Amino acid sequence: MTEIKRLTSEYKKKRSQIRRRLKEFGDLYKRGKDEEIFSELCFCLFTPQSKAVWCDKAVKELRSSNLLFDGSSRAIASRLKGLVRFHNNKASYVVAARRVFRNGSGLDVRSKLDAGDILSSRDWLVENIKGLGYKEATHFLRNIGLGKGMAILDVHILRNLKRYRVIAKIPSSMSRKNYLKIEERMRDFSNRIRIPMEELDLLFWSDETGHVFK
Repeated sequence: MTEIKRLTSEYKKKRSQIRRRLKEFGDLYKRGKDEEIFSELCFCLFTPQSKAVWCDKAVKELRSSNLLFDGSSRAIASRLKGLVRFHNNKASYVVAARRVFRNGSGLDVRSKLDAGDILSSRDWLVENIKGLGYKEATHFLRNIGLGKGMAILDVHILRNLKRYRVIAKIPSSMSRKNYLKIEERMRDFSNRIRIPMEELDLLFWSDETGHVFK
């Protein structure tokens, strides 16, 4: 069995599970509260060089202790310590992001995003939310149901792109230009093997980690 045949065979086995997960993401933007959407943003702020399951745990602990929406940077950092790397920096990112989305006594995330132009929304996030690069901004948009046709180019995905010869090597750094170039190559690959981009992303992730998470 060739590598591509193995991949498409694996996709057929996991397609229903992957699509259920993507529907859950879509439901968040359509029906979720802004506080829930902001929580996903914080999850993505926590992910660089940290395990997704621990980032998810960190967000849940911050929400249950009422720190995510109102806690100081110091209090948030104290709770993040031992769960995510660079806890002090990431705590400051949460507080800075809250200021961007604060609307009176609550949060208003949706008004800053344009569901009809997700590429511009991604650029806006990278430019205005400290701690978000293109990978994290794409991850956030995907997790709230706005990531169609975009790639979350983390190490798991890049390893697979190299494995399937979509890229020759894993880049040591990722400029905007390079990110968009690799994303376009992944888009061409997904079209060629007839697996939608966002589904291919979760398929690669599950191949690497053994489960479909986020």
